[in-house]
Amino acid sequence: MKRSLSLILLAGLCANSSAQENLSYQLPPKPILDLADFQRPPTVSMDHHNQNLLLSFRNTYKTLSDLSQTEMRLAGLRINPVTNISSTLTYVNNLKLRKVAGGEEVQVKGLPANPLIANVSWSPNEKKIAFTHTAANGVELWMIDVESATAKKISEAKLNANLGAPYSWFKDSDNLLVKVLPKNRTALLDNSKDLPTGAIISNATGSVSQNRTYADLLKNKNDEANFENLVTSELVKVSLNGKSSLFKKADMYEDISFSPDGKFLLLDTLQKPFSYIVQLDRFPTRATVTDLNGKVIKVVNETPLNEIMPKGFSAVAKGKRSMGWRGDKPATLYYVVALDGGDPANKTEFRDELFQWNAPFDQEPVSLLKTQQRFSGVVWGNDKVAIAYDNWYDTRNLKTYLFNPSAPSEAPRVIGDRNMQDIYADPGRFETKRNEFDRRVLAIEDGKAYLIGAGHSKKGQFPFIDELDLASLKKNRLYQSAYTDKIENILSIEDLKKGKVLVQLQSKTDYPNFYFRDLKAGDQADKQLTAITRFANPFVGLKDVSKEVIKYKRKDGVELSGTLYLPAGYDKIRKEKLPLLIWAYPAEYKDKNSAGQSTHNPNQFTFPNYGSFVYWVAKGYAVLDDAAFPIIGEGKTEPNDNFIPQLVDNAEAAIDAVDQLGYIDRQRVAVGGHSYGAFMTANLLTHSKLFACGIARSGAYNRTLTPFGFQTEQRNYWETPEVYTKMSPFMNADKMKTPLLLVHGEADNNPGTFTLQTERYFQALKGLGAPARMVILPKESHGYAARENIMHLLWEQDQFLDKCLKK
Repeated sequence: MKRSLSLILLAGLCANSSAQENLSYQLPPKPILDLADFQRPPTVSMDHHNQNLLLSFRNTYKTLSDLSQTEMRLAGLRINPVTNISSTLTYVNNLKLRKVAGGEEVQVKGLPANPLIANVSWSPNEKKIAFTHTAANGVELWMIDVESATAKKISEAKLNANLGAPYSWFKDSDNLLVKVLPKNRTALLDNSKDLPTGAIISNATGSVSQNRTYADLLKNKNDEANFENLVTSELVKVSLNGKSSLFKKADMYEDISFSPDGKFLLLDTLQKPFSYIVQLDRFPTRATVTDLNGKVIKVVNETPLNEIMPKGFSAVAKGKRSMGWRGDKPATLYYVVALDGGDPANKTEFRDELFQWNAPFDQEPVSLLKTQQRFSGVVWGNDKVAIAYDNWYDTRNLKTYLFNPSAPSEAPRVIGDRNMQDIYADPGRFETKRNEFDRRVLAIEDGKAYLIGAGHSKKGQFPFIDELDLASLKKNRLYQSAYTDKIENILSIEDLKKGKVLVQLQSKTDYPNFYFRDLKAGDQADKQLTAITRFANPFVGLKDVSKEVIKYKRKDGVELSGTLYLPAGYDKIRKEKLPLLIWAYPAEYKDKNSAGQSTHNPNQFTFPNYGSFVYWVAKGYAVLDDAAFPIIGEGKTEPNDNFIPQLVDNAEAAIDAVDQLGYIDRQRVAVGGHSYGAFMTANLLTHSKLFACGIARSGAYNRTLTPFGFQTEQRNYWETPEVYTKMSPFMNADKMKTPLLLVHGEADNNPGTFTLQTERYFQALKGLGAPARMVILPKESHGYAARENIMHLLWEQDQFLDKCLKK
């Protein structure tokens, strides 16, 4: 059936209504509209000399017109074939510059009319800023002169941005390497008009594989031809004065990466054959190093089509992977190879091996390090110092290594060994700094490295900076935030010797703003902080709302928490009984200790959005936002083995906790969630009588339609059919008697959460006599974007909640 742009509404609500409605877009009531209809403050980008700020402005929401552009969905991409850029992109519509030290914002002059700006990038010397503008007929390349704050176009609408950012700066800051449409590009094929020349055939070779349920896959030969057409580009060298010359002939260029010294180029190109069962990130690729004239120096990697993957989240492909340039060397590649064939089921002493390969690649690669678990990253420092990480999903273990890249025979030192979900034990991330190649490498001063931590603890959140002696491995705390009425996020150390640190401060009513902190200013508070931005709170309507983090326990002793909002002026002594809304998302853990830890902070700025229930505190509801819903499976027990009872225990504990405070009528409680939270909601309404109603958005309700795993479930349906069946609300639709509002985007692009999931679940509920309402939002993907749809969603939710919960 072909849908129009009007909403498709199928009803069976708390109150009687017709079976189907053709309803135009609605706006939510004024208290919610006043909060939802706001102007988003700009995002900020600062140059590395702390001299200039770039302010990027965009609309708070897209429009339905934005979502209605021409679109092709191929191999995981959503492309506008007219403009040759992603159809899902969110554009910037204005740019301003400002001195970091203060002064007025300066409007960038010469911007295109009705700008659709993306792919913004500072030049290496930070005197220029490049960006793309999407015109009606394609993507143009533009440049801003920072000193004069003036923009000009340097390329016509011929860029190919279908695979992401279509350009890279040369090291000289005077030229860019740009992907452009081939001169001899052929017309796209039309599946709706072209007659097929044969059947669509796929083969199973007998190899065992476990692929998730992906969206937007290639389906036929026309799709293959169109995909190749859309991702094929020529590489052109473009100077800032607009002159251009061909650098490389047409190919399916995916990634472009200059070596740190700017003398070599690593080009990743897609290869054939394509696949109908996996997306483009698993298509064959070839990695080639060229010189600055485009001459091939060496083919450094070739990866085959990867349709066959072992089971498990620690599974990886065979061969070289994670290839890139060492940031501390002029032209040295590094890469990783799995020593267990990429299969977690194979038992080996070491799982991965890290190699380096020096240009011009006429020598054999050198082994630097073997990791006990799956390699997960490296921070390069210098010839003698580097940091590497590995982890293993099944045990949630994370190890950190200090190793000497110049002495591979030296055993690496394990400097961290912890549960990756244990946030209270998180030592922080290693600080980096720009080196002579303009690459970020480990910040080292006098044999010491530095760690910046979020500072979560049982007593609250207190971010910190630690100094790590690389010889003794002893730590010294240089700074720890002591705020109890706000949050200080430590972003970077701008000057180690001067103690200059970039931070962001916020409170529940103060919008996040940037500051420089002087660690050497002593106790003189007025000298410690220098404001960089002063963005105002766009949600003043929530300034008097009560906000607190509540902590409680479920019946097995696991500690839980959530952020509780009460309406402005609520009398906590008289304690009027309010309806309660709970918004949550389940998370899986392997131990109770990690599951009981909390990142909730009452000082986090209250930023309401359609992704929670916070708007409804302005309508007189109590709201428990981001309520903890841990699902725990210790030892050999997997979390999902006891998913339903733990889900119900979490919900019961949350309701009990707020009820014991005396604020709510526990007969008027609603639960809601998005994606896996929607799956949670449907299960709670099915398997408990705790709720008066629920709202489930963009969920998956039949797990047999995601048979090779979902969320963090690694087992397939045929291994544990009972788990898949018990967890599926669709399979238990006959037990559902509680009012449910189902919402889904018409064009969901998330693996597993096809719009069909909601449509089939609603049909089951309707056929079995359950009170349900389904709302399909036209043109929306997994996350909603258009103002018309979001405002109507808020209206739908408000109508539904008022009918089900208000006396």
